[in-house]
Amino acid sequence: MSRVLVAEDDPEMRKLVVEALRKDGHEILEASDGAQMLVLLAETFHREPGLGSVDVIVTDVRMPGENGLDVVERVSQARWKIPCILMTAFGDDEVRWRAQRMGATLLDKPLSLAELRAAVARLVRR
Repeated sequence: MSRVLVAEDDPEMRKLVVEALRKDGHEILEASDGAQMLVLLAETFHREPGLGSVDVIVTDVRMPGENGLDVVERVSQARWKIPCILMTAFGDDEVRWRAQRMGATLLDKPLSLAELRAAVARLVRR
């Protein structure tokens, strides 16, 4: 079973994403913002070294405190090989450039759950 970390500040959107991914058999870790996402990553890494502990990160770009793009960039700089999916309703050129530079998948909101599920499945198989 794969483990997916979902970070989304909107509780209804987070619930929608989590339920869709659970139906596909993924174990889900939930974070309501970027700071909580970092804490969960650190906790799972220390509990289960080797980063098989999180298979995919799915995060909103704009969240209070640490935004999703900055957290994914920190994960990339730490050389943690965790594939990332960024969700945004504000996909300007800079966001697209930063996501592409980090090798992250960028999905626009309103979100297609079928597209998200397919992207997660593809990244888990890698």
